[in-house]
Amino acid sequence: MKRSRINDVMAAADEMMRSFGFALPPFAYWSPEEFRARVNDGSARRIADARLGWDITDYGQGKFDKLGLFLFTLRNGFLADLERGRGMVYAEKLLISRQDQVSPMHTHVIKSEDIINRGGAVLAVELFGSDADGNFDGEKGVTVLTDGLERRLKPGEVLQLAPGESVTLNPGDWHAFWGENGDVLIGEVSTVNDDVTDNVFREPIGRFADIEEDIAPTHLLVSDYDAWLA
Repeated sequence: MKRSRINDVMAAADEMMRSFGFALPPFAYWSPEEFRARVNDGSARRIADARLGWDITDYGQGKFDKLGLFLFTLRNGFLADLERGRGMVYAEKLLISRQDQVSPMHTHVIKSEDIINRGGAVLAVELFGSDADGNFDGEKGVTVLTDGLERRLKPGEVLQLAPGESVTLNPGDWHAFWGENGDVLIGEVSTVNDDVTDNVFREPIGRFADIEEDIAPTHLLVSDYDAWLA
């Protein structure tokens, strides 16, 4: 993705989130230079280490409008907290899935998550089960909780979530999702999130975008941190 496109996606996402009454924390609006300075003086080291912030991906495929997702990580603990069962064992994100923009079929090794339609159009979630080893199984359905109610779905059945509705997904629940007939603001509440190691895709694709630096970044992405904040 070109950096200019990423900057545009950021601005449009911020506008959409605000239209639904969601304001991002102050660090969201730091310039790259301010972020680097705050990390170097230690005051923002926790933000960088927990990978809080902007995340825009086309999964390395160069087709953001068809295969992509906007995310902002608001809070996140560390896997060490989760392993010992105390401390910050949770994470929270805001996501935007545009109309017919697919987040591809994947599951997680560790993370359990609630995916919540926070507003906009219908959120469509396609679901499959897994085999005994956690691999994708096209002939297995799943049993999930939708707002606390158990629901059994056939393999490949598409769950339709209206604004206010949610689904709970556990490791081994394979899922893809998109905005149905419009754009959707999505909330994600989960156990600790590690996007570098905990995403397993059905197809051999990447988690982050390959960026063409045609313009300076408005704000850094979480995938920029290692290079820009060193």
